[in-house]
Amino acid sequence: MKIIAINGSPRKNWNTAALLKCALEGAASVGAETELIHLYPLNFKGCASCFSCKRIGAVRVCALRDDLAPVLEKLGSADAVIFGSPVYLMSVTSELKACLERFVYPYITYMKEKASHFPRMLPTAFIYTSGAPQGLIEQVRAGLNPCEGLMDRVFYEKPEALFSYNTWQFQDYDKYEHSAFDLGDKAKQKDEQFPRDCETARRLGARLAQRAKELAAG
Repeated sequence: MKIIAINGSPRKNWNTAALLKCALEGAASVGAETELIHLYPLNFKGCASCFSCKRIGAVRVCALRDDLAPVLEKLGSADAVIFGSPVYLMSVTSELKACLERFVYPYITYMKEKASHFPRMLPTAFIYTSGAPQGLIEQVRAGLNPCEGLMDRVFYEKPEALFSYNTWQFQDYDKYEHSAFDLGDKAKQKDEQFPRDCETARRLGARLAQRAKELAAG
């Protein structure tokens, strides 16, 4: 059983990555093999609108051959996938959006008979981090990640979602403009809430792996 986490953040060891690592710890605790993939070091683009995946009898994998191609192959054979991203301009990062375009779109059909070419149920989850307070992000929650709504259609299961708000963004706030933030609140979030978010991520990973086990057992 393989659980893959996709880090859509440019940072490999900060809030989003930390939560993804915790989620994979949870998956490993119930016997899953895990892998964390960082998108930013890879050289790739989003969907090229070539429609190769929409041809009759086509292989339902993106035809573009770049650094993302082997990642997409891994995602297609994974037993569960966790996507992680900070919130940039009220959305996921451009790298994660490009990855989702390339992974999800080939399985979407233009047919009345069926909505997806994906051959089985695939548990998925999204982990989001934001430097903004919860009240601000909740205002745009519904439209934050349009791809999230496609998961049930394409992979036959509604994704889970975890949000970590008001995160600690800088090592040293004295070097940056930050008058819009209450550093007391941010420090409290970092010291008290973020560890709880990490534990929530572990439980999420364990649930996802357990669900993958159930599906594999039939």
